[in-house]
Amino acid sequence: MIYPVTVYGDPLLRKKAKTIGKDHEGLSEIIEDMWETMYNSDGVGLAAPQVGLSIRMFMVDATSGADEEPELKEFKRVFINPEIIETTGEEWVMNEGCLSLPEIREDVKRPDEVRIKYLDEHFEPHEEVFKGYAGRIIQHEYDHLEGILFIDRLSPLRKRLLKSKLRNIATGKVQPRYRIKIPAKSA
Repeated sequence: MIYPVTVYGDPLLRKKAKTIGKDHEGLSEIIEDMWETMYNSDGVGLAAPQVGLSIRMFMVDATSGADEEPELKEFKRVFINPEIIETTGEEWVMNEGCLSLPEIREDVKRPDEVRIKYLDEHFEPHEEVFKGYAGRIIQHEYDHLEGILFIDRLSPLRKRLLKSKLRNIATGKVQPRYRIKIPAKSA
């Protein structure tokens, strides 16, 4: 099942997501549906709050970046109950977009490297360091679990300049090629 993507203006995107257990109802189906939603929306990452679920889970498929970073060739993972231990390295700017902020792309500065603890879809524990594009996607998706959007990392002036675009998203005056859940119409 392809979920509609929850967009800017929905209070769920501003909530800190809850930890889940191995027995979370329908978890394997949720994971399958989130992959399907992410691919249908042409995303490289998707966090559960973006599909209306306030749980600490996101997924990343960065294999499309393998041409520029060969180590991404098989980088496809589910992150459950992740915890960023530290971010290190030089901060660098990259143009980011977000399925929950259709039609907005902005330059965002993030550290190059992230150390993260997480459980995979089989609830096996991992602790890994990710750099470059993979590290950036992980930081972006992790922010969703903390109620943070990439626009929160922009300067106050830049945010003011986006005000009308954000209002258009919240009121459904955008038409991405994927289904969205418009906050004003679902309240």
